[in-house]
Amino acid sequence: MALSENIPRDARAGQGKAVSGLAKIGITLQSGLERVGLARARLALPVVLYLLAVVLPVTFSVGPLKMNGVRLVLIVMIIPLMINLFRGKYGRILAVDILFMAHIAWVTLALAVNNPAQVVTNVGSTGIEFLGGYLLARAYIRSREDFIALIRWLAVIAFFLLPFALLETQTGRPMIIDAINRLPGVSSVAAVNSGERLGMDRAQTVFAHPIHSGLFFSIAFALIFNGMKGVFSPVARYGIAGAAGICTFLALSSGALLALFLQIFMILWAWLFRNNDRKWQILLGLFVLLYIAIDIASTRSPIRVFMTYATFSAHTAYWRSIIFEWGMVNVWANPFVGLGLNDWVRPRYMVSGSMDNFWLVMAVRYGIPGFLAIAAGYLLTLWKMGRRDFSGDPLMLNLRRAWMFCMVGITFVLITVHIWHTVYSFVFFIFGSGIWMLYAQAANPKAASPHTGAPTTARMPEAPGQERPGKITRKGAEMRRILPAQVVRTTPERVDNRVARNEISAPAVARNAAEAPRFSRFTPRQPRNPDPSS
Repeated sequence: MALSENIPRDARAGQGKAVSGLAKIGITLQSGLERVGLARARLALPVVLYLLAVVLPVTFSVGPLKMNGVRLVLIVMIIPLMINLFRGKYGRILAVDILFMAHIAWVTLALAVNNPAQVVTNVGSTGIEFLGGYLLARAYIRSREDFIALIRWLAVIAFFLLPFALLETQTGRPMIIDAINRLPGVSSVAAVNSGERLGMDRAQTVFAHPIHSGLFFSIAFALIFNGMKGVFSPVARYGIAGAAGICTFLALSSGALLALFLQIFMILWAWLFRNNDRKWQILLGLFVLLYIAIDIASTRSPIRVFMTYATFSAHTAYWRSIIFEWGMVNVWANPFVGLGLNDWVRPRYMVSGSMDNFWLVMAVRYGIPGFLAIAAGYLLTLWKMGRRDFSGDPLMLNLRRAWMFCMVGITFVLITVHIWHTVYSFVFFIFGSGIWMLYAQAANPKAASPHTGAPTTARMPEAPGQERPGKITRKGAEMRRILPAQVVRTTPERVDNRVARNEISAPAVARNAAEAPRFSRFTPRQPRNPDPSS
């Protein structure tokens, strides 16, 4: 006798609704508990001290050395961090770890050849800021709880600094920097008078330059808006992300605004094509086609066209195009070890030696190998991260998207600006804060492997006459995690439908029903004289 002959249809419908209702309750409880746990997540003390050092620009001298809070924290931490990395305390050593260390090794060689008297001090400061920031995040940001706690700290900082940024645009004075400079025994970064734009003074807030301020808040915007979805309430998320966006705008930096607009564009693209699994391949293809079209139709290179529209004025765009042109002349003239800290060759009318392109500075100072080491580690990580599939886990999908949007924005910003001081360290701290997602367990059983991109679970072999298992939906997977195995059995309605479509036979259904354990709460009461035709 088939299973459908034992259970009346009304009772079976009630059983299906009860299972569905219990599943929804379980999913809601799990989501609520997860949200409470994430809200209570705390950052490790070294990371808290590091973030405070980033936004409190206190400098002081230790003998001949110029120190700040970031360097002080990282000097204490970098040796234990390096030892623990090689001991495998932070997971296995990745290609990006090797490439970043190779970059510092090549920096040492380039400076030893070009500036032997300055190799110790400059390699020490560069290595501590660059590797120290990266390794600190690699060590202490290793889970979704850590990452969300980091974003929450950035949200608090952005919200706290917004009034100071607004006042600075009207007064032209960075209040926190001025206050630190009045303290005895310490000093701060210099107040930068970079002129007005759009009738306002550019907000420096607590950083060495308005460019750095805009870059910092553009990073916070991407992480808050995307990463805190489902953690913050919508009002809080929009409000705090808006505060970070306003601070980004008040820096009036074309590079920071470029990152902000690019992030907003990617957010809108993800929303418009939310049901398209290949939306990012399509976007990448459109960028490639646009590059080719500009290269064919314009008398200028696509890089020059990009710089023209990524700046506030035509004069700035023209100046940056000259910097790029003459920077490449220096790169090809010194391709192996670069120029080090020596002045670069440029036209006589270019009095300033400023070079507003971080990637170009790496190539000019340390040669092509030094540039390739840092660029390859950066891009390889972005490529591997983009191949991860977190579609079965909405929270992980949001966190990965927040980090990717943030890093893509930074990539383009660094084409138009140079970074130094604490923001140099902070950028690679944020980069290192996402490395844990290369290892994170995806809820989707078909998610890509963190290293090979292959499925994490192999397909089950099919024996002769054996039916291939049906596809487990996201809702079904959630039910399996929450409900007992007896409840998550195939519902009678699905059994009847599969029998009607000749997918399974009625004897097989009866045999499975006889062998299956029953869950008394959902077993319907049988009538005295059941109708065989029901």
